[in-house]
Amino acid sequence: MKFKQLEIINKIIGGSKRIILPGFDGMPLYDVTLFFFRGMMKGSITTRASSMSFSFFLALFPAIIFFFTLIPYLPIHNFQDILLDLMKGILPGNAYEASKETLIDIVQRQRGGLLSIGFVLALFFATNGINSIIDAFNSTYHTMETRSWYYQRLVSIILVLISVLLITIGILVITLSSFGIDFLVKEGIIRSMLAIYLVMAGKWVVILAIFFFTISFIYFLAPSKKERFRFISAGSTMATILSILTSLGFNFYVNNFAKYNALYGSIGTLIIILMWIYFNAIILLVGFELNASISAAKKQKQIIP
Repeated sequence: MKFKQLEIINKIIGGSKRIILPGFDGMPLYDVTLFFFRGMMKGSITTRASSMSFSFFLALFPAIIFFFTLIPYLPIHNFQDILLDLMKGILPGNAYEASKETLIDIVQRQRGGLLSIGFVLALFFATNGINSIIDAFNSTYHTMETRSWYYQRLVSIILVLISVLLITIGILVITLSSFGIDFLVKEGIIRSMLAIYLVMAGKWVVILAIFFFTISFIYFLAPSKKERFRFISAGSTMATILSILTSLGFNFYVNNFAKYNALYGSIGTLIIILMWIYFNAIILLVGFELNASISAAKKQKQIIP
């Protein structure tokens, strides 16, 4: 019995040494998997994810204040109502209901002073969040940050601006897509339900691409040690897929099973948000670990052909 089990295991290992997945730069699945699990076991993933989560949790509220105080100044008809519907669809039900009145008040009243303060605080805490990602990525290679404080802060600001730009594009695509579909239907350009579904599917393809490119930019620019990662990498692909699946699954779980508000009251909303950020921080680190494992496997192959 043990001999048969060993034979099956040897066949699996032998097969994995011949499998080369897309994005693995020609490296066998077996070699990448060895480095990947070694890094996962020794890399203190959960500790680094906790640090990242806390930094982004601090950055979340100034960013929300800035963006929502900016909304009343946007000259787009009915934009506030559309955005609230969007937030209702994205946030878990308990989290949205707890913050609904505050959100409505913020998006409908103009506050110039709060807008300026919100921008400064959002930029400061957001760059701190990116710095926590940089430190976490550097820990993967056990290297110290070699860039100066100013250069690292500049990289953080660039990544924040890129992320904000991509997220803004995503919000505009979601917001304006309904207007676009209504216009195309009224003008008779779209007549079949299939065409409408295809346009709606195209919207979510754009959202998926925005997720992907945001993660790719972070992987490409954040680490101090410059490896020859592909901008379109296996790690960013895996992180994008896992992040979307985790967000959907977490949203379903919170709405249908978890009763944080009943147990913790209004603080339950903060627990939900922090858990969501924590899970996505783990995913971001796992994707980067995969890229680092592919790079390590390539280096080993060059040393030991």
